[in-house]
Amino acid sequence: MSLPPPEVSKVTTRRVWCDGATDIRTGKNYRSAALGHPKIYLEIDEHGYVDCGYCDRRFVLECGPADGVDQSQLMDISEGADPGHR
Repeated sequence: MSLPPPEVSKVTTRRVWCDGATDIRTGKNYRSAALGHPKIYLEIDEHGYVDCGYCDRRFVLECGPADGVDQSQLMDISEGADPGHR
């Protein structure tokens, strides 16, 4: 049984970034590096989604092939991975 990704973000561009703490915004002395991971850039390919290799956040392209699909049924892919060759 596959587990769904811990967090899914719908995006409108194929190039996205993740720092693991984008949605954690609290306090006057907020510092995302202490709460997340290094900022990385990811590219969504023809599958319509990509997963962050650090925090497993999934970025789904709106109106793409993975939009509206049960996310627990999709394989985990990070930038450069090809789920067709597993």
